[in-house]
Amino acid sequence: MALEKQTLVGSIGVNENGTINVRTDTVILDDGAEVSRSHSRKVLAPGDPLDGEDARVAAVANAVWTEEVVSEYQAAQAAAEPAAEESSEETE
Repeated sequence: MALEKQTLVGSIGVNENGTINVRTDTVILDDGAEVSRSHSRKVLAPGDPLDGEDARVAAVANAVWTEEVVSEYQAAQAAAEPAAEESSEETE
């Protein structure tokens, strides 16, 4: 009985605003037969560092995250911040 753990990128998706959804699968194998699989998800924002990311994730990000996409995303986030601050002040 030899247990083995594999971590794989299960899916990569690109959203309209340029963010990238990454699903990571953790697979446990017993003598080559899958006995368990779990998933975790994360979202990468345009301009996020890609150090340590799977090569396919980095390739998608490098293709999608043009200077224009990164600038538009950062501008949208900056515009949303004052609205978030105002709503938190109203609840206090």
